[in-house]
Amino acid sequence: MEEHLPLIWAMLIATAVFLYVVMDGFDLGLGILFPWFQEKDERDVMVNSVAPVWDGNETWLVLGGAGLFAVFPLAYATIFPALYMPLILMLLALIFRGVSFEMRFKAHNARAQTWWDRAFCWGSYVAGFCQGIALGALVQGIRVENRAYAGGWWDWLTPFSLLTGLALLVGYALLGACWLIWRTEGAIAAKARRAARVLGVATLGAIGLVSLIMPFLQPAFFERWFAMPWMLRAAPVPLLLAVLAWRFFRAIPATEAREAAAPHDPTGRNFRWRDGAPFLYVLGWFFLSYTGLGISLWPNIVPPSVSIWDAAASPASQAFLLVGAVVLLPIILGYTAYTYWIFRGKVRVGEGYH
Repeated sequence: MEEHLPLIWAMLIATAVFLYVVMDGFDLGLGILFPWFQEKDERDVMVNSVAPVWDGNETWLVLGGAGLFAVFPLAYATIFPALYMPLILMLLALIFRGVSFEMRFKAHNARAQTWWDRAFCWGSYVAGFCQGIALGALVQGIRVENRAYAGGWWDWLTPFSLLTGLALLVGYALLGACWLIWRTEGAIAAKARRAARVLGVATLGAIGLVSLIMPFLQPAFFERWFAMPWMLRAAPVPLLLAVLAWRFFRAIPATEAREAAAPHDPTGRNFRWRDGAPFLYVLGWFFLSYTGLGISLWPNIVPPSVSIWDAAASPASQAFLLVGAVVLLPIILGYTAYTYWIFRGKVRVGEGYH
């Protein structure tokens, strides 16, 4: 059992990070989309659509970071010094964004609200971009010598990390647009559909470009994707992505047709769940991209040389912490699901959080 504990914890932390990316990703995406939604009523609806859930979305970031610190201390001690700058900027942006989220509702005049809207937008851009940079810097490898970070202050800043930063911004914007398709109607949903078509193409292009570059970053990555038998095991990932991409571009016109067929539905219940199809397909894109990343990195938690077993804490510590995780995770999942269920449905102008 002891040899399986690092694997169990690696899966738990990877799941927490993925849930953070997709759940906080769509509300970061709303801030990224703010420049394309200029009207106050539009922005109010966008923010109201995530107001009940956005705090809980960031729970998974805390869980992932705390789990890494407690269970994989060597990984924590090497990753964070290597990525201090983008991670600190990300945290500051999230704090700045959180303050602006609340303060925009308390602004007493249009000028003040405009500035809080800009802060929300800028915070979303900086947080999303820094997350992408940190991911790219981790993937390209971190120098570790004598169980300590041995690189320089600016090792994280490379053309590849800038590419992944831009790619994640585009992906988050797409998640935000698909969330609006699901949770809004009328002019806002129509504008979101137009944005989703463009962002869908851009996101697929970014996934393709990053995927073409990654195998050449490290020999182990190339082997995972182009050498047998790994190539056969990895082949379903791009094939499934192609299927979901086809379904995504078919689903967007379907949401438009359903809204046109029921423009005066006062509850939105006739087409609410099916309007979530584009959002679910994009979640599938993220999951498959995340799976591809896992295939490339396995079994390293700090590429290219530190595996999950090398970085793990003592088995006794892992087992003790796992008991707490077994208790807490169902509670977190339960209240998250309950919150999303309670606040389901369309958000309309004049309704929501105040």
